[in-house]
Amino acid sequence: MLSKMKFLVVVVAVAVCCLMTSTAQAETELTMYYPVAVGGPLTKVVDSMVVDFMKENPDIKVNAIYAGNYNDARIKALAALKSGKPAQLSVMFSIDIYEMIEQDAIIAFDDIAETPEEKAWLDSFYPTLMANGRTGGKTWGIPFQRSTIVMYYNKDAFKAAGLDPEKPPENWDQLVAAGQALTKADGSQWGVMIPSTGYPYWMFGALTMQNDQVLMNDAGNETYFDSPAVVEALQFWRDLGAKHKIMPEGTIEWGTLRQNFLEGQTAIMWHSTGNLTIVKNTAKFDFGVAMLPAKKRRGTPTGGGNFYIFKQTSAEERKAAMRLIKFMTSPERSAEWSMKTGYMGISPAAYETVKLKEYVKGFPYAAVARDQLEYATAELSTYQTGRVRKALDDAIQAALTGAKTPEVALREAQALSDRLLKQYR
Repeated sequence: MLSKMKFLVVVVAVAVCCLMTSTAQAETELTMYYPVAVGGPLTKVVDSMVVDFMKENPDIKVNAIYAGNYNDARIKALAALKSGKPAQLSVMFSIDIYEMIEQDAIIAFDDIAETPEEKAWLDSFYPTLMANGRTGGKTWGIPFQRSTIVMYYNKDAFKAAGLDPEKPPENWDQLVAAGQALTKADGSQWGVMIPSTGYPYWMFGALTMQNDQVLMNDAGNETYFDSPAVVEALQFWRDLGAKHKIMPEGTIEWGTLRQNFLEGQTAIMWHSTGNLTIVKNTAKFDFGVAMLPAKKRRGTPTGGGNFYIFKQTSAEERKAAMRLIKFMTSPERSAEWSMKTGYMGISPAAYETVKLKEYVKGFPYAAVARDQLEYATAELSTYQTGRVRKALDDAIQAALTGAKTPEVALREAQALSDRLLKQYR
């Protein structure tokens, strides 16, 4: 009898331990798709943040799945939704907002936020970064991996060309003049390179904004590709290579441009601020970072990825996903993210943290992308965004290669855009 009682005690004790263990284990499991658009150790940084989140939130398990570039992330996330095994959240292009809404794939954060603190959180980010996350009076995307286009320049090359390394070009005329001084006749060094593959529409949005013209309206149902200021901007881009001879003619690869800059093949490059930390840690020469030059004004589109929560989620999963997003976008985490990657801090509070304040003090270039928000506009985003964007990309590349004049190429792109967007007006 005594041995049976001891056995029962052991069984009960084991059962209690198992119950306590299962209670302590994650109650909600999240799958998050994540793009790696620029390169570098981004997966390690994200993994570290996820691990820290799960330590503070043991009731939530997060599986981060790295899905290639932004397009890959969108395609895989939508495929998972259709397969019946959806992810709960993802970082995708900020410009995916209209497609996600049209497919009824995402839920607005306003419909999840309940407390005054949660609702105030929605307004804690830089308003310019929210331009690609809000439409129809609701918040659909929360900024995270965000950027502006900045101008990297080789100070050593400036010195060798007799240019002041502390005075990068501030307008288009100065860019041409500096480019002519920096370009070597033997082709070993170009004055400037602006990438025209990967995301040509993004670079072009900077040029058009500098010429005081946006590419689309706020409702996502109109584009202005054939406006005179847009045509003039594309003509200037082509002229950098075809007329001024300070940039290679034709297209320039997005994926290899950073290495071209680091190897001295170009003295100036326009690229995402997401490259900043890699350039800082890799460049074997003195370099600078500046805002993009102006024509009628300064200008750049914002860029990068937002957090989205998918509609095919339970109430518990939505709240857990929002807890994760709040954690990863908190001022302290945003500051850490900015320092480790080069992407900007997404809120004013991030730049008030002690760590980021000290970092910017010692490395002022870390604030250039943030300061440029004063002149920034939303990235090209419309309904039918993939097809509209491709029409513009094709027009840009046709003009840069000389296959069509900028005017003809952009008129054709606008005609296609009008056909695609007519149903949304």
